Amino acid sequence: MSPARPRADKAAAPAPDMAPVFFALGDKTRLQLIAALCVGGVFSIAQLTANTALTRQAVTKHLQVLADAGLVKDLKMGRERLWQFEPQQLDEARRTLELIAQQWDQALGRFKLAMEKD
Repeated sequence: MSPARPRADKAAAPAPDMAPVFFALGDKTRLQLIAALCVGGVFSIAQLTANTALTRQAVTKHLQVLADAGLVKDLKMGRERLWQFEPQQLDEARRTLELIAQQWDQALGRFKLAMEKD
């Protein structure tokens, strides 16, 4: 009979709603937009496309994916939409990755102990 496997602590499970965040961050262009927005403040589409080969339409589509993931929000100022970074979801994604790293460390520790016993 094999040893009982430790049960996962449900409170320690990664948040299931993080998939859209990781999807949004998995694109090079969206990651660059997040990096630009992280400096703080609000930015127009014109500011975000300056000195790039990206069209306004392309940046708008990428920003919408980021907004759907909760990473940015838009503010309407007259006829212009300004974009701002929202750090809460990125902080949650970091915590999720830290939790996964801890779980891997524990699993590898158990594996090492099992190999040393044999």
